[in-house]
Amino acid sequence: MFLEDELHAAYKLINSPILNFPFPHLYVENMFSEKFYSEIQDNLLDFNEMTSIASLNPEIPGLAIYKDRLVVDFNKKKSIQKVTKDKQEFWTSFHEKMAPSLRNIFQAKFKNFLDMRFKYLKNVSYTDQLQLVCDRKNYALGPHTDQPSKVISLIIYLPKDRTQISTGTSIYMPKDPSKLNSELPHLHYKKEYFHKVITMPYTPNSAFCFIKTNNSFHGVEQLEMEATDRWSLQYNIHITQENVEQEIEARNAHRNGKDSSSNQSESNFSI
Repeated sequence: MFLEDELHAAYKLINSPILNFPFPHLYVENMFSEKFYSEIQDNLLDFNEMTSIASLNPEIPGLAIYKDRLVVDFNKKKSIQKVTKDKQEFWTSFHEKMAPSLRNIFQAKFKNFLDMRFKYLKNVSYTDQLQLVCDRKNYALGPHTDQPSKVISLIIYLPKDRTQISTGTSIYMPKDPSKLNSELPHLHYKKEYFHKVITMPYTPNSAFCFIKTNNSFHGVEQLEMEATDRWSLQYNIHITQENVEQEIEARNAHRNGKDSSSNQSESNFSI
């Protein structure tokens, strides 16, 4: 990956407007140069080089139902080792060069929202994760806001053409917010409890990015096409588990009136 490819992606992301309804997000076309996107297509993997997300993360409850999602997690050595050497070199280089750039871009671009979310924390430590993902027929993901550690997600769509344009990430709004679990807002819900606002077009070389909030409900409609191999690159920024615990403690203290130093009402950008 060359500097020109990094600069092209940075230009597209930095100059794309943030859309605020129903939660802050953006959609980018032509994320990479045509030449580099062609290289990405050439380096997509065989299925035997990937692992189901449930098998790769057995410690996470609830993933067993997502057997139709195959991944390579570039933060896990056991996952990368399954990839053939030439493609392993390509993706390792992509991860090493692109991840730090993406983190800097998003911390700057979403700074106002991050300040709102972490207004009760003095120090925030970020980590990032990059995965190559292939969703196969019958895969679906119910409306959810993401786990408490999640901060920002970037989903780069990698189809060869526009035949699966309707299978992008969908954004939802709850029909009756009072029926949702306010203590565990990151649960996965059934679609019938939500209105679908829009589905991002799953087109070549496009990307959907959003900041995790208490109402960042998104998901994937069930993939029903016979020849459905839904490829994407997913880059996520998280906070540490220590920060998660600190954030929950600070939120509870604020709710209980113990945080007398703040006169601000609770923000939608807190956990």
